[in-house]
Amino acid sequence: MNIVILSRNAQLYSTSRLVEEGEKKGHKIEVIDPLKCDIIIEKEKPTIYFNDRYLDYVDAIIPRIGASVTFFGCAVVRQFEMMGVFTTVTSDAIIRSRDKLRSFQRLSKAGIGMPKTVFTNYSRDVEKVLSHVGGAPVIIKLLEGTQGLGVVLAETKNAAESVLEAFNGLQARALVQEYIAEAKGADLRALVVDGQVVGAMKRQGKEGEFRSNLHRGGSAKIIKLNHDELKVAMNASRALKLPVCGVDMLQSARGPLLLEVNSTPGLEGIEGATGRNIAKSIITYVERNRK
Repeated sequence: MNIVILSRNAQLYSTSRLVEEGEKKGHKIEVIDPLKCDIIIEKEKPTIYFNDRYLDYVDAIIPRIGASVTFFGCAVVRQFEMMGVFTTVTSDAIIRSRDKLRSFQRLSKAGIGMPKTVFTNYSRDVEKVLSHVGGAPVIIKLLEGTQGLGVVLAETKNAAESVLEAFNGLQARALVQEYIAEAKGADLRALVVDGQVVGAMKRQGKEGEFRSNLHRGGSAKIIKLNHDELKVAMNASRALKLPVCGVDMLQSARGPLLLEVNSTPGLEGIEGATGRNIAKSIITYVERNRK
């Protein structure tokens, strides 16, 4: 099978692991930078041109589209879809997951528990906004933030007011979210492949850090999810139509609460923490589902 990994850097851990596992199973794997592709739109013959050749021989793609190149990256994924090429994650699903507000609305409609969240149109009535989520402390998140960037813990009303005023002044839209104190700076990451959880880890933020992202100094260990946590992860994957994704949750007094769903989750942290071969699971998913 000819499999293309859409990634801007072939040396990244996740990309190189997918190449390694794909080649072990006898497939021809190429890493292609989506930003270097030309999309050719023609009646009944959509094609993609890259490095002096047409990509009309591709059987399946694995998108590793970074948040900063979502628009063009998803256009390339969509073009492959028009060509009848199987993709592990569709362009629409990536776009849907990158819009935090839209994804939270869909997840809420699906009955999935999450921290109370408020979105307002540059509201100056901070007290009213805080009251909707139970008062300070609160988490304030930029809609476009990723990997912990644009996420602020406001411990008091005055702090929340200052942060929201700053974001408003920059015309940056933000969500205000309930702070789950009992989580103690930890969260759960479940890796879903083909709608099933294939690995899970608990991430703990470093001392004094409320964000648990591993690249910010957090640590991770393998964890066995309980029934409710498994259900949240699989339901979130289904609600956003993301058969391959990372689902982040908090452990709270009222059960697991969903934080975010990542359409292109990194593999290094979870493979290291769990010892599971997640890359192989993704290649197997491609083999099972290629049209």
